[in-house]
Amino acid sequence: MSASDSSGPRGGVAFTHPSFRDFFLARCFVVSAVEMQSVAVGWQIYEITRRPLDLGLVGLAQFLPGILLFLIAGHAADRFDRKRLIVACYAGYAACSAFLLVFALRGGHSVAPIYAVMVLLGIVRSFSGPVTRAIMPQLVPEEHFQNAVAWNASAFQGATILGPAAGGIIYAAFQGPAGVYATALASGVIAFSSMARVRPESKPRPRKQFNLAEVFAGLRYIWREKIILGSISLDFVAVLLGGAVALLPVYARDILRTGPWGLGLLRCAQGIGAATMAVLIAHRPLRRRAGAAMLWCVAGFGAFTVLFGISRNFVLSFCALLLVGAADTVSVIVRGILVQVATPDEMRGRVNAVDMIFIGASNQFGEFESGITAQWFGTVPAVVIGGIGTLVVTALWTWIFPGLRKIDDLNNFEG
Repeated sequence: MSASDSSGPRGGVAFTHPSFRDFFLARCFVVSAVEMQSVAVGWQIYEITRRPLDLGLVGLAQFLPGILLFLIAGHAADRFDRKRLIVACYAGYAACSAFLLVFALRGGHSVAPIYAVMVLLGIVRSFSGPVTRAIMPQLVPEEHFQNAVAWNASAFQGATILGPAAGGIIYAAFQGPAGVYATALASGVIAFSSMARVRPESKPRPRKQFNLAEVFAGLRYIWREKIILGSISLDFVAVLLGGAVALLPVYARDILRTGPWGLGLLRCAQGIGAATMAVLIAHRPLRRRAGAAMLWCVAGFGAFTVLFGISRNFVLSFCALLLVGAADTVSVIVRGILVQVATPDEMRGRVNAVDMIFIGASNQFGEFESGITAQWFGTVPAVVIGGIGTLVVTALWTWIFPGLRKIDDLNNFEG
C-alpha cells in the first residue's frame, strides 16, 4: 500500500466504497444503542440492589451464551450469507431494547427480567461479532483494508463516546431507564435499515459440512499461528484483568460522588481516547515496529488503569480513562489486521469467532471478575490489582511470544 492510499487526503479512502459507508453507519448506530443501554442497565441494577457483584453478573449473563455458541456462530458465518446474518442480528439487538423498554414501563424492582434480556443479548452478540468482522474484507479492496479497519475501530469507539454520554443524559432527563431503552430501540432500527443496503462483493466459498472437524478448524488454525495466538491471548488477559468498566457505577455514585450524567461521561471517556487514536492511525498508519507499539500500549493500558483506580478527582479519572482507551485501540487495530490478513476468507468466520470469544471473555467475563474481586477486596483494590496484573502479563507475553515484538510493517505482514 502506498502512502497516498491511507494518509493525507486519502485518509478516508475506505468511504469511497458505498457498502463500507452503509456498514460504518450501521455499526455506529448499533454500538451506540448497546452502549447507551449498558449505562441504563448498570445504573438501574445498582439502584435496585446496591451490590457490585450484581453489576458483574450483567457481564456474566452476556458472556455465557458466547462460550456455548461461539463455535457454532463461527461456522454459521462461514456457511451462510454474511449480510443476511448480520441483518438478523441487528433485528435481535432492537428486540432486546424493546424488551427492556417494556419491563421499564411496567415498573417493578426485580432484576431477573433484565438478566434474561442480557442473556438474549449475549446470544445475539455471539453471532454478530464473528460475521461482522468476517464481512469487512468483502466491502473494500485489499489495498484499502488497513484504512477500513482503522475507521471501523473509530466507528466502534465513536459510538462508545456518544452512546454512554447520551445514555447518562437521557436517564437523568427522563428520571429513569425507559427513555434510554426507547432511544436504543430507534438506533437499532436505523442500524438494521442501513445494513440492509450493504452490497458485499461475495467470493465463492466452499460449502462446509457441519461436523466437529470443521467447527474446530478455527481453534486449530489459531493454535498453529503463534503470532495470532499471542496477540489475541495478550488482549484477552490484559482486558480481563484491567477492565474497570463494570465498576464505573460504583465509582460514579460512591467514590467520585456524581450522578447518571457522570457515569455517562466516564463510560464515554475510553471511547474518546480510542476514537482519537483510531482516526490518527487511519491517517498515519502503523508502518514500522507495530508489534513493539502494541506491547508498549498494552502496558500503558495497565498503568493508566492503576491511575484511574487510585484517583478521587473526576477530571483525573476522566483523563486516565481517555488514555486507557487510546492505548487499548492500538492493540485492537494491530490484532484486527493480523487476524483478517493472515486468515483465508473461507475460514474467517470461525477464526473470528474464536477471537470474539476471547474479546467477550475479556469484556463480559472481565466484568464478572471485577464484580467478584470488588465484592471480596473492595472496589479500589480490585481495579488497582487488575492494572498491576496487566503490567505483569505484558512482560510475560513479551518473553513467551518473542515474535510479537518483531512484527514490523502490517501492510507487508505474511505471518
